[in-house]
Amino acid sequence: MEATFFFDPACPFTWRTSRWLIGVAAERDVALHWRAFSLSILNGDNVPEQYKPMMAASSRALRLVEALRADHRDETVGAFYTELGNRTFEAGVPISDDLVVAAAEAAGVADPKTVLDDESWDEAVRESHELAFGSAGPDIGSPVLMVEGAGRGVHGPIIDRVPGREEALAIWEAVVGLARSETFFELKRGRA
Repeated sequence: MEATFFFDPACPFTWRTSRWLIGVAAERDVALHWRAFSLSILNGDNVPEQYKPMMAASSRALRLVEALRADHRDETVGAFYTELGNRTFEAGVPISDDLVVAAAEAAGVADPKTVLDDESWDEAVRESHELAFGSAGPDIGSPVLMVEGAGRGVHGPIIDRVPGREEALAIWEAVVGLARSETFFELKRGRA
């Protein structure tokens, strides 16, 4: 089975969901594809001033995501996101340009600044974002998950921690079943 995970690397909920998905993918033989979902595009100019540097760093990181995807390097995208998440969410440090470069280098990307500074990748980021938003939207954010055999993507799942194996697999089976249903469109509860 194949699954595509659209993400913004600045989102902590997305990070936890990605860790869940990586664990499930190994258990269920799921080929993961990584794509850009831009909270900067989603929110436009409606971003508080203190978050603008993080959104700029995230936007640069998404250029690299789409460049690597175009080069069929899903494993490198996954390694890059893992390195970046470990340097940010796991370390309790906000995403920054320096951390994006360090994560890319640690993931084996040669000369990452060339792509990170290349605005020509912004169109690929926008196209990826629009694909995800069109598949699962409206009223969604990061992440979006598309699974093989489903006509539309889903926003989430949003989790507050990475579950253990049994719960992780149960969530996967539920998400896949709901995503493949043509009549299902929403399931939500407030955050505690």
